[in-house]
Amino acid sequence: MLAELSAVLGATESNAQRDDYTTAIIEGNCLAKPTTSTRRLTNQRLGEIYALDPAVPIFRILRNLWAMDQSGRPLLAVLAALARDPLLRATAPAVLSLTAGGELRRDPMRDALRTRVGERLNDSTLGKVVRNASSTWTQSGHLAGRTHKTRQLVNATPGSLAFSLYLGYSVGFRGEELLASRWVAVLDCTLASARDLALHAKRQGLIDLRVSGDVWDLGLERLDPWKRN
Repeated sequence: MLAELSAVLGATESNAQRDDYTTAIIEGNCLAKPTTSTRRLTNQRLGEIYALDPAVPIFRILRNLWAMDQSGRPLLAVLAALARDPLLRATAPAVLSLTAGGELRRDPMRDALRTRVGERLNDSTLGKVVRNASSTWTQSGHLAGRTHKTRQLVNATPGSLAFSLYLGYSVGFRGEELLASRWVAVLDCTLASARDLALHAKRQGLIDLRVSGDVWDLGLERLDPWKRN
């Protein structure tokens, strides 16, 4: 739902609260949905994926970076979705393990989801999840094509790297091991390119970073407008 997220964030102030997003979607119809019921459903789904609530740190930081890193928006969105959606997260290995130009096979993605959910979803629903996940990875830039989807490498940005560091730090990674986390893997970075992007993020004032040998002293408070203020 990258297009919907982009439209909602464009129609609201940076300090908007959850009710403001609901108003923009349902009453303001900023997404040009034809009926009230579809507006309500879209509001619900966007809330499930992204929260649309500054009280949720992942969304608060996403919104902050959204204004600073326009070219990185698809990666910022997919990182936030991966953090909040376990089904999408289960499909990540099937996509990220492909080499550039490799064709996506749906069976590995379906098998990964089946392992994750067991028998809670029937085959029809599971097929819909696979299609939606394939669409998400296409919107993020990891896949290209319509019927036959092939892997392509994404171009990480300092903002998306900073967000991936935040997510990795939140689940316990520390020091240089942050650069080898599954969150940075989403950005198709080598260890060297991740280091370079981290330094770029520092120069842009997104993070605080001091490196001494193998010791990384990382500060992420700049990413969070509530902590910064």
